[in-house]
Amino acid sequence: MGKTIIQLRNADLTLGSAAACVHVLKEIDLDIAAGQSVGIVGPSGSGKSTLLMVLAGLERLDRGEIHVNGHALHGLSEDALADFRGRNIGIVFQSFHLIANMTALENVAVPLELANIRDPFAIARAELEAVGLGERLHHYPGQLSGGEQQRVAIARALAPSPAVLIADEPTGNLDGATGRQIADLLFSKQKERQMTLVLVTHDPALAARCERQIRVRSGRIEPDKPSLSPDIHEAARA
Repeated sequence: MGKTIIQLRNADLTLGSAAACVHVLKEIDLDIAAGQSVGIVGPSGSGKSTLLMVLAGLERLDRGEIHVNGHALHGLSEDALADFRGRNIGIVFQSFHLIANMTALENVAVPLELANIRDPFAIARAELEAVGLGERLHHYPGQLSGGEQQRVAIARALAPSPAVLIADEPTGNLDGATGRQIADLLFSKQKERQMTLVLVTHDPALAARCERQIRVRSGRIEPDKPSLSPDIHEAARA
C-alpha cells in the first residue's frame, strides 16, 4: 500500500435523539491509500452512506479521529472545514444537486469563485469540455439529460483538482448504458489525475471495478474482500 491519504481511528457516530437515536458508526478504523479506488458496499441501513459523508467532511464524528490528506478534520472549525473540503474533496451525489437557475458553466464555476480559486470560468469551461459537454456550457440543468447532468456534477467535483473524489451512488439515477458511461468517466479521470476515488454503490458491477471493496454491516467494517484480477476488472467493464 502507498501513502495513506484517509485515516479513521475509533470513529463513532450516533444520529438522532431519544427514541429515534441510532448508533450508525461503531469504533471504525480505516486506512485508504492515495490513488486507490475504493467501493463501499453493504445492505441498506448499514451505515455506508454515513461513512462516506464522514470521509467527505459533511458529517462530524461524535468520537474518534479523521485525517484526510494530512489534515485532522475532527479539529477544524466549520469555516476551516468548508474551506478544506472546497479545495481537497470533490463530491458527486446520486441526485446531481445542480442549481436549476444556473447554466452548466455557472454550476461548475460558482463553487470555484466561493473558494477564491483564480479564473473560475476558464477552469469550468475546460472541465466541462473534458467531460464531453463543450457544446452544452450555457444550457440549464432542465435542458440536460440525466447523464449530462451527472457529467456537469463530475466536472464541478473535479474543477478544484481535489486529492479525493467522493461519489454517493453516482449511477443510481441513471439507466444501465448511461450509468456505465458515467462509471467509465469516473474511473478514467481517477487514473488520469491519480486521485483517490471512494464511492458507495448497490451495483456489484460498479463495486467490482474498484481496486478495493469495503463492506459495512451494522455500523462496522468487515474484513476486506480480495481485489479482483485485471481480467475480471476488464470483464466487469464489458
